[in-house]
Amino acid sequence: MQLTDIEFQCLQQAKQLLENPGLAAKLTDYIGAPIEKGFALLPKSISSTVTKVTQAALMKASQAALYTLKNQPGTQSSNKLHKLGVAISGGAGGFFGLSAIAIELPISTTIMLRSIADIARSEGEIITEPETQLACLSVFALGGNTVEDDQSEQGYFAVRTVLANSIAEAAEYVASKGVSKEAAPMLVKLVALIAERFGIQVTQKMAAQAVPAIGAAGGIVINTLFISHFQDMARGHFAVRRLERKYGVALVRKWYDDIELKL
Repeated sequence: MQLTDIEFQCLQQAKQLLENPGLAAKLTDYIGAPIEKGFALLPKSISSTVTKVTQAALMKASQAALYTLKNQPGTQSSNKLHKLGVAISGGAGGFFGLSAIAIELPISTTIMLRSIADIARSEGEIITEPETQLACLSVFALGGNTVEDDQSEQGYFAVRTVLANSIAEAAEYVASKGVSKEAAPMLVKLVALIAERFGIQVTQKMAAQAVPAIGAAGGIVINTLFISHFQDMARGHFAVRRLERKYGVALVRKWYDDIELKL
């Protein structure tokens, strides 16, 4: 079995998206102010705050975001519409400052998860299936390596491996009982794993917003970059999954590893 030329280009583009520089580099490139400057301005208690807020945001998003889309695999995704929604929430968050993060982040995360599901649907995923819904949630773990990661735990397939067992356990629970307000321990465990990586990118977003004079306009730009980053991750992730459904995980992983990234 071999990829067609179009499929190879698709896989090449997916790897380019998934293995590209993370959110901090993109924010620095677009805003023009080093993220490190923003980190110095963040409160010392920010780490514990981000952990709590990101876990709560992901849990709320998982309960709300996936049920307003019709199950029509192959439908073109509405990326611009979702960007607009996140930009508006970013503008409000930027106006009120870092204190609004607990309100703004659940809203923007829910909109982003809906956009991720929209992209999944466009790549042929059946979004009513629990495993697909959790695969959408797992996109928030992509592109955000933790401090504890060694080289073997970095990269797209490494992150998928870390999450695989938790996704399988949570999917089994959701399939039988659905997503409820009182989440099962296995779903809480999965959200905690995702939040550990997603929280890094939330902190980077907050650092950018902490730079003086950014304000509401900066919040709009930052949130637009934020959702663009995860739309890229989703596009790459679900393109890979589409090819895996046709050729199998092992073959696609081999082809993916053989592709050299463009500098």
